Amino acid sequence: MSRQYMVSSGNLPRRGANELSDFLEACPWPEAAAVSMVETSEQADLWRVEAIYETEPAGIDLSAAFERAGLAPPDLIIALVPETDWVRKSLEGLAPVRAGRLFVHGAHDRLACPSGSIGIEIDAGLAFGTGHHNTTRGCLLALQHILRSKTPVNCLDLGCGSGVLAIAACKLAGIYAIASDIDREAVQVARDNARLNGTGHLMRCVTAAGLDHPAISARAPYDLILANILARPLVALAPAISRALSKTGSLVLSGLTQDQIRMVRAAYLAQGLSVVETLLQDNWATLTLARKQRGAA
Repeated sequence: MSRQYMVSSGNLPRRGANELSDFLEACPWPEAAAVSMVETSEQADLWRVEAIYETEPAGIDLSAAFERAGLAPPDLIIALVPETDWVRKSLEGLAPVRAGRLFVHGAHDRLACPSGSIGIEIDAGLAFGTGHHNTTRGCLLALQHILRSKTPVNCLDLGCGSGVLAIAACKLAGIYAIASDIDREAVQVARDNARLNGTGHLMRCVTAAGLDHPAISARAPYDLILANILARPLVALAPAISRALSKTGSLVLSGLTQDQIRMVRAAYLAQGLSVVETLLQDNWATLTLARKQRGAA
């Protein structure tokens, strides 16, 4: 496992935390591998911003980046992330998650799946997506809403993390899925989880940034694309994702806050898609989109 570094802020009001999060996501140097917001006080609506870096960012570099943007540098703490399998550690004893017909659980709850539910066991590897985050749960619910009216046959899980979304699509509809992630470790975790859940024969897991991988291009267009990443990458990838979506396909996007809905929606509206469903859970949003039909408003 390579070393990672975390930059974290103090407690900030929601607006300030959103602005800091957006800046760190967009900053080209130093470039963050991931940015997240953690609520520290529900009553006071205070948040902490955390950003992960693959190489150690210097405080002077961060200050210079803020100065170039004409912003006052906030107080930030830079720390080495301990080399701990933090997902596995966090999942120990974690309660299972119900998302419609799906029951997402760890090995410790393997025998607890209720009758009539579809179990998905996620081994806690170094990958995002245990089903407990509201964005993952939102995607699982949106997927089931789509399957009520149509049965896609060709699925892409972009930024698959643990592979939970692709596994859910395979289990619910028996369809084939490509699961891709920029992180090689995540791809291996997704591959292992696919085998664990009996969907290995229905999934191909590949390491890819964006949609340029030959395995992704070969199966396009897709009638189901799931992308639970971050708002700014979703905006940047809007043209490529839209081109990869079939004329009657469904697109599920998450990893964005409610404040970022307008920005993401505008990027896909420009590509001829429209939002057909919005799921809100706390401050997180999941959007389901489809191509605008001729004559529709």
